[in-house]
Amino acid sequence: MRFSLRCTARAALIAATLGLAACASAKGPATDDDMADLDAGPNDPLETVNRHIFDFNVFLDDYVLVPTAKAYRAVLPQAARDSVQNFMRNLRSPLILANDVLQGEPTRATQTLGRFMTNTLVGVGGLFDVAGHYGVPYHSEDFGQTLAVWGVPEGPYLMLPVFGPSNPRDAVGIGTEFFADPLNFYLSNIDYDYIPPIRSAITVVDARSRNIEIIDKIRSTSLDYYATIRSLYRQRRAAEIRNEDAPEPTSPTSSLPRAFAPPG
Repeated sequence: MRFSLRCTARAALIAATLGLAACASAKGPATDDDMADLDAGPNDPLETVNRHIFDFNVFLDDYVLVPTAKAYRAVLPQAARDSVQNFMRNLRSPLILANDVLQGEPTRATQTLGRFMTNTLVGVGGLFDVAGHYGVPYHSEDFGQTLAVWGVPEGPYLMLPVFGPSNPRDAVGIGTEFFADPLNFYLSNIDYDYIPPIRSAITVVDARSRNIEIIDKIRSTSLDYYATIRSLYRQRRAAEIRNEDAPEPTSPTSSLPRAFAPPG
């Protein structure tokens, strides 16, 4: 019964999301709409509520995430931290591959599959980025990006507790990827439900440790930290959807994996 209920919930969520994308696809790719939204303004009708949530996230970042990230830096040398990042990225390869395929990107899908096979077999389970060394670069894709390619509008800007900057489209993507992640699915059905949150926590701490100085600089030079994060996040997502080079993570939570508990 437990297995059946989980399968049903996953199938229902994925089916509902696919239906949403199919209904929206007649509007054409959302990338142009996203750029128009960026030009039109912040698209933040819930700003008052979002700002309160942002303050809560900043509090968590200051008193939980940053101290943990600094301790992580102090304990592990750079080479070990790089291996952690490589390993976590490799675990996301099936999801990235699925999104490459759903977006109709055969070249990127081939790269993802090649990286996964090479780094898993030759790179000691993904601890070493052998494929990257030989010129096959890493790229990330998530289901929020796939929905955008299918024509689903982003909707209003949202600041989610813990997850950080988002919008309805990306929020649906986060939930879908958590349920669709084959590793999470497997672990939850062998009573290892505690591992996905640990995996996510490690990914978040590693990502935050790599962006301490960048985020400190953004915060110290911003007249309105909230508005700056909002603008940079929306620019970053628009660039990611277009498969362009995106700026560095722009907030403590902008580099959260899309399957957080919940992008590396």
